[in-house]
Amino acid sequence: MDFENPILFRNMEQNLRLRLLSYVVIAYMLLAFTWWAVLLFTKNMDAFYAKRDIQMIEMMTKGLVKDKAEYEQTADYQKLARKYQLQEWMIFGEAGVFIVTLIIGIWLINRGYREEMVAAQQRRNFLLSITHELKSPIASIRLIIETFVKRNLSKEQMDSFSKSALKETDRLNKLVNDLLLSAKLETAYQPYFENLDLNAFLSEIVATFSANFPGVQIKFQKNDSNPIIRADKVGLTSLTLNLLENAVKYSGENPKIELLQNKINGALQLEFRDQGIGILDKEKKKIFEKFYRVGNEDTRQTKGTGLGLFIVNQVVKAHKGKILVLNNQPKGTIFRIELPSSESESERE
Repeated sequence: MDFENPILFRNMEQNLRLRLLSYVVIAYMLLAFTWWAVLLFTKNMDAFYAKRDIQMIEMMTKGLVKDKAEYEQTADYQKLARKYQLQEWMIFGEAGVFIVTLIIGIWLINRGYREEMVAAQQRRNFLLSITHELKSPIASIRLIIETFVKRNLSKEQMDSFSKSALKETDRLNKLVNDLLLSAKLETAYQPYFENLDLNAFLSEIVATFSANFPGVQIKFQKNDSNPIIRADKVGLTSLTLNLLENAVKYSGENPKIELLQNKINGALQLEFRDQGIGILDKEKKKIFEKFYRVGNEDTRQTKGTGLGLFIVNQVVKAHKGKILVLNNQPKGTIFRIELPSSESESERE
């Protein structure tokens, strides 16, 4: 946590105060109820002893019993004892329910506090990362335009700067598209399903990606059966690009990526394999959460907004598929995606 951030620190302080106040109220309620339960139990016992003694004296006066032992064998005593024993169990039962309720309340407060702190940290990380991701390409494009204005450049220099500007524009455009798509995925995402030639579709994306990342080695294994998939082209494009960029981002220098296709049990299977730093088992279920990124934004070296894998997961769900995160060998990560194949594939064959 960054305690130098006044807004974050103030929110944390307010949350801590509310949490402590909740504990104080719960502790007071627990003490008050304990005192009430003990008092009620004592009053119940006093009432039982008083009625027992009065009843015993009346029966001894009438000559019905001779002593206390004989009195305790009578039906009247047994009835009186059962009545007050039932009241004791009611007191214990109410106390037990109250204590269990308090325990559940404490657990809910702690869980809510932890979730709020995690959500606040993720929102903070997102704001920090999105600010950097937006400012970086804008600053680069501005610098290039200023260079065009202030200097007389050769054609080679102009071509080089123009390519850099286009690359930064594409980066900015993808970021904006990811932001818009992530907003739609939770509210108004309407996938447009169409039949796609998966080999041709992926070949085009890989070719474009390789041109933008010339230092990356991508091995693309086509499917000989020329599979047809019924999918949303925009969503599937975003899914593929995000997984490829994610593989590059965490693979260090000279990244090597494999994109494989298989058909298993009537489903089309895509595998994105990298040889990067890998993902810890405890993080594998969290990486698909919106804004979630491993580590702290202040010390993280990799770029990103925490939206990429969230988009991937939502697109897979929209296609009624599933995604698995596996360990690659000897190192790295495998993202395995299974999508239903198109019914038109059998007609085409």
